[in-house]
Amino acid sequence: MARYTGPVCRLCRREGLKLYLKGERCYSDKCAIDRRAYAPGQHGQVRRKPTEYGMQLREKQKARRIYGVLEKQFRRYYEEASRQQGITGEILLQLLEKRLDNVVYRLGYASSRAEARQLVRHGHFTVNGQRVDIPSYQTKPGDVIAVREKSLKSPKIKELVESAESKTVPAWLERDIASASGRVLRVPTRDEIDTPVQEQMIVELYSR
Repeated sequence: MARYTGPVCRLCRREGLKLYLKGERCYSDKCAIDRRAYAPGQHGQVRRKPTEYGMQLREKQKARRIYGVLEKQFRRYYEEASRQQGITGEILLQLLEKRLDNVVYRLGYASSRAEARQLVRHGHFTVNGQRVDIPSYQTKPGDVIAVREKSLKSPKIKELVESAESKTVPAWLERDIASASGRVLRVPTRDEIDTPVQEQMIVELYSR
């Protein structure tokens, strides 16, 4: 399983905004972008006039980093979105939102998508009663995602479930804290996806 293993605060600084990749740390005064709000590296504070290609690239990189997807896999998502009927950019974001690790994060059972990915990989969640350990698993309307009963014995998992109650769940999902589960009600609309990305620029980049 390929994944980015470098310093994630560096990614936020490169994109110039909080991507919330480190969970609670992003809300504290330790957040790197609050302390050094410029790109990393020797020339990070040098101002350059962005080109059209540069802006399109930044939007694509931002989306990849938010969802924790590497380039090859992100390209496959785009190709799948382009084959479906509808607005390609919106379908691309919907495919990313329906990933199991993202759904776990949206339900509040993880403080970040990276943590949700790890929990899924370790087999702490089930989909419709079946254990699933693939973070990229595509959930569907009607799917029930739940914390495994055995996993609830873990103090860490129990703490995450209890803290989920204070987190807001998007309208396309339904959460039941009592049973440590959630349900996918429908495919999210663009208005319900709060990812700060201009998806049309990603489509333009891949259409070059």
